[in-house]
This record gives sequence, C-alpha cells and structure tokens, in this order.
Amino acid sequence: MQHHRYLFVGGLHRSGTSLLTRLVAAHDAVAAIRDAPVPENEGCYLQGAIPHTAQHGRPMHFATDPRQHLTEGHPLDRLETRLRLEHDWNPWFDGDRPWRVEKSPVNLTRTRLYQQLFPLSQFVLIIRHPEAVAAAVAKWVDGPAHQLIDHWLDAHSQMQQDLSHLHAAMVIRYEDLVASPAAVVSSVHAFMSLSPSRMDATVRDGNLDYGSAPRMTPSQAERAAAWGYGPGLEVRPVGPRLSHPLRSVRTAAEDAWTGGKAITG
Repeated sequence: MQHHRYLFVGGLHRSGTSLLTRLVAAHDAVAAIRDAPVPENEGCYLQGAIPHTAQHGRPMHFATDPRQHLTEGHPLDRLETRLRLEHDWNPWFDGDRPWRVEKSPVNLTRTRLYQQLFPLSQFVLIIRHPEAVAAAVAKWVDGPAHQLIDHWLDAHSQMQQDLSHLHAAMVIRYEDLVASPAAVVSSVHAFMSLSPSRMDATVRDGNLDYGSAPRMTPSQAERAAAWGYGPGLEVRPVGPRLSHPLRSVRTAAEDAWTGGKAITG
C-alpha cells in the first residue's frame, strides 16, 4: 500500500531545480533521492517506465520538443507506467516518509502525465531569468543567445498552458529563492500542508556571475515581462503563482511567501 505522496520539481537546466530540491528535502517529512549513480540524483535516469536517452532532456531542446510533452491520454498513461516508476524509484529514496520529492528538469514537460499517474501529486516548477539561463547553459549548448532566450520563452509559454490543467502547482522564481530562501521554502512546505522547518541557510545569487550576459531584444522582453523579468537581468516584484484545491492551503502558502518578503524588487 502506498503511504507517500509525490512532489515533482521541474524546470529548465540551470534554473535552480537541485538547489530548491535540497532545501525542500531538509524537512523531516520529505524523502529525496540521494547518492544515486546519476547526474544530480535525477529520477528520470533511475526508471525504465518512460524512455530517457541522451537525446531526451537535452538542455535547451527538450522543453519545446513535442515528443517530450507528455499529457493525459499519452500511450504511457496507464497503470503499468505508475507501477514501474514506483518499483524503480523505491530503492533510491532515503526513508519512508509522507512525501517524496523527485527532481528532474524534464518534469517540466511531464506534469500532466504525472498527475494522471499519481492523482495526489503536487508540482513545483522553478524559473530563472532567461538571460541568466542562456548564459549558464552556453557552455553546453551551441547557438546564439537570442535563440536560447527564445527557447526559454516558448518553453514557459507551454508551461503556462499546462498549469491550467494541474490541481496543485506552484511556480517559483530562482531570484526569489536566493533572496529569501527561508520564506520561499516555508511557502513550499505550506503548499505541501507541512509545518515549517527551521532553516537558517543563506544562498548565493548565481545571477551575479552573468552581469555581462547578452540582453533580451524588446520583443523578447515584452514576453518575459509576464514573469517579472526585464532586460539586463532586471527582476520586478510579482506575487506567488500557485493552485491548490483547498483555499486554506493556498492562503497558508501565500502568507508564508509574502510574510517573509520573498518577492524581490
């Protein structure tokens, strides 16, 4: 019998998925994948239910590949997929706790399938300024900065559409996380109906490394403004984006976020 629920964390590469997962999994009610022989303890490498090769999940490619957008009614939307995922992941979680957090960048495009497979699952998607992401992945990906930023914009446009299909989902900006880690993580724990855990961590703002990153074009900046991002790594205040069936949970998560001044300016 299943005694746990899943929190799936996703986002483009270099958006902060590993950082966020590490902080959320510090709660004693949350189990995480640890010490696995795969990059960044990503669950996508530890299962055989959903094909995952070197071509799946390529940085700045997977999120706009229609073949990687897994939704309701997909051929993998069946009980066998869920059972295989559970079987393959079980040995890697560090304990039997009420929640399991599974982090893989490709979860960004699998939310709707995972909701079908695990109806009580919840999702946290993390985003980071497109200029910073483009600069951070440039060491891995060939292509001009404007092309990488276009990918970011298209990927998050699809994400926005997927959010309307999810019962319990939260969008976090990397910039808010590094500015007020305790407030943001407390908000995630409230979103999971968990009591806050003490956290005194300070987190370095990695965007400081990319002050000379190429700027967005005016048309790109217009699209990015919906997420509070402007040219020159500008970050404008925005409120939390979250959905949950229970108003009390939404309110608790919002209060934890705004009460801790997690919104950057």
